[in-house]
Amino acid sequence: MSTQTSTPSPAGNTGFRLPKWAGSFGFQIIAALIVGLGLGLLAKYTGSTKASPNALGATLQTIGSSYVSLLQTAVVPLIFTAVVSSISNLRQVSNAAKLAWNTLLWFAITSLIAVLIGIGLGVLLQPGASTGITQEAKYSGKSGDWWAFLIGLFPKNFLGLGASTTVTEGAATTAVSFNVLQILVIAIAVGVAALKVGKAAEPFLNLNASALAVIQKVLWWIIRIAPLGTVGLIGNAVAVYGWDTIGSLGKFTFAIYVGLALVLFVVYPVLVRTHGLSVKQYFSGVWPAVQLAFVSRSSVGTLPLTQRVTERSLGVPRAYASFAVPLGATTKMDGCAAIYPAISAIFVAQFFGIQLDFSQYLLIALVSVLGSAATAGTTGAVVMLTLTLSTLGLPLAGVGLLLAIDPILDMGRTAVNVAGQALVPTIVAKREGILDEALYNAPRNGDPFVDDDADAAAGSAADPTAAASAEDRALAGAKA
Repeated sequence: MSTQTSTPSPAGNTGFRLPKWAGSFGFQIIAALIVGLGLGLLAKYTGSTKASPNALGATLQTIGSSYVSLLQTAVVPLIFTAVVSSISNLRQVSNAAKLAWNTLLWFAITSLIAVLIGIGLGVLLQPGASTGITQEAKYSGKSGDWWAFLIGLFPKNFLGLGASTTVTEGAATTAVSFNVLQILVIAIAVGVAALKVGKAAEPFLNLNASALAVIQKVLWWIIRIAPLGTVGLIGNAVAVYGWDTIGSLGKFTFAIYVGLALVLFVVYPVLVRTHGLSVKQYFSGVWPAVQLAFVSRSSVGTLPLTQRVTERSLGVPRAYASFAVPLGATTKMDGCAAIYPAISAIFVAQFFGIQLDFSQYLLIALVSVLGSAATAGTTGAVVMLTLTLSTLGLPLAGVGLLLAIDPILDMGRTAVNVAGQALVPTIVAKREGILDEALYNAPRNGDPFVDDDADAAAGSAADPTAAASAEDRALAGAKA
């Protein structure tokens, strides 16, 4: 009897094959970081500058800006459909109000811890003392203030969009922008109204759920090419800013990253462990989203991946995660709205020789805990900083000094933001007894796209709500 066919050899297995870990999303991002760093240094030392980039520098800039543009394109429909869907999902639960309150409470608790760390580091490290540099051009950008924040809550149109036109050398250019906070307000109003309407709103909610599924699929395609975007973003940052600018504000940069590291690697693990969960599983679950946030510098752009790892790696029920994560992506910012404005405000005071008293430190904490929503959809940490400085009566000219290194700092800030946006729903779900701990403790494979086939199968159902997960049903049965 012939044995030639007893051990068949699958086609394509005879040649060289990459190890399994080399195909993981995390490895691809790390490899892209290294490649981008190398290309950025090459561009910088071959004469590329921000004002006059060479061919390599221009290529890196184009790749990076194009990838960010792709992410931003889907932001408006994503936020609207995700928030409306999340509110409609909350109709399945009996303790929705309690979940919402606990989510906001833990947002505030973690923000307060982060801002206290920032204040402590600012006082201890004295980042604004003896910098050896002089103040250059004054900051003339947008300033944050409470009145503007309150007015900004009211949408000027249904989509929360705005347009500005500039005329240069006889040519008019119109740029369209959006206000994430206004979109959030619109979506909440529409979602609540749909719940009040009841059965008559079911066709609308089904259409919204289908639209959300389509938008998320498009975003997944964009996120899959994140390694390519990473090469351009990191390469351009190194080529434009290099190490010279960072060196002139080295103590300040060091203080910011020490604060971010303390929050990410000390505070968050302590909170995770205090709630009886594995720190290793938390980091292995959330890390793909943290990596993408670091390179994209966009909490909203990272939202689909943050929500996926929160649900499928950390075990948070989908009905609750679809409410908490989009809300956190616009208001939960321990990096941008706590660590950064605290240290920066102290830096500005020290730089201009202004002595802060205890009441002003309390104001820094208050503004950081309550004002993070004011950063949504504007210019992020810069507006949060100007809001803090204007509240304290400190010179806004200090903002201009820090703008040069803002992109470098924003990477770390956004990574911490996203880690916190996944942490709080996990903690709340654990405290309410609705966390799927078996899923939380399951082995990781480093690939957040591994269950795309299952998604496609679920999405083929005619009823968009037919694919409710087991954790959704568990949430629906949870009692207050």
